[in-house]
Amino acid sequence: MTTEPTSPDDLARALDGTGYLADDGLASAAFLALRMGRPLFCEGEPGTGKTALAQALSESLGLPLVRLQCHEGIDASQALYDWDFPRQLLHLRALEASASASHTELDVDAVESSLYDRRFLLARPVLQAIQEAPCVLLVDEVDRADDEFEAFLLEVLAENSVTIPEIGVVKAATPPLVVLTSNRTREVHDALKRRCLYLWLEHPDLARETAILRRRLPDLPEQLAEQVAQAVHGLRGLDLLKPPGVAESIDWAQALQLIGARHLDLASATATLGAVLKYREDADRARDKLDALLAS
Repeated sequence: MTTEPTSPDDLARALDGTGYLADDGLASAAFLALRMGRPLFCEGEPGTGKTALAQALSESLGLPLVRLQCHEGIDASQALYDWDFPRQLLHLRALEASASASHTELDVDAVESSLYDRRFLLARPVLQAIQEAPCVLLVDEVDRADDEFEAFLLEVLAENSVTIPEIGVVKAATPPLVVLTSNRTREVHDALKRRCLYLWLEHPDLARETAILRRRLPDLPEQLAEQVAQAVHGLRGLDLLKPPGVAESIDWAQALQLIGARHLDLASATATLGAVLKYREDADRARDKLDALLAS
């Protein structure tokens, strides 16, 4: 682990070194989560940099990143651990073959004990984070999981430990830095929020988005960066199914660079619109407004 930041400004500078530009509120929330040992619950529209924050914290702090991608129907075994059944079966067959060759009887209790050894344990993200801590554990899109999984996750994160019946309790010597993200497709329970520090992320303002584009794409002309940021802000003001996030801004600017555009005009914007909008309905709606957007 690199030197731990001593202030929010110190952490902001460390994040800046990875290309992540953090405002004062974000830097303060992340710093407090780190120093207080509390999970950081990041909520906001898709594309506001929630996942990227966890990645930047991992890189700037010199800690491994462990990611748990939540989805509908996810259960505890997918987050905690499982047993490597094929290897266990091979091990059992090897024991049986050895006993047969030596004309001895298998000790059932010893065999069962050997099957549930750590070497056959498959650590899923939460157990992996507990074992590897200090690290950054990213619990991405927790709002896509169901209430039961959320309650389970709350208990594990509160204790920073996992109980494996066949082995015992595995506890983190140092709690991982936990970053939970939510796109607010549903409300996450208050019980989880109470145990976290809360951070709402907005899309960056025009100046910050321009600075992000210049930082991520150093060869991008300043005028083009400003035009892309301004056009993306205009697109977000339309009634789109999926307004573009910062990642789409970067993709659009890079696409314009690759076709040799020095500025954003109707022809270059139309040719590269698929880099920033991912629904046909959104693209159709945007094409009708491009002239006005580029003129503003």
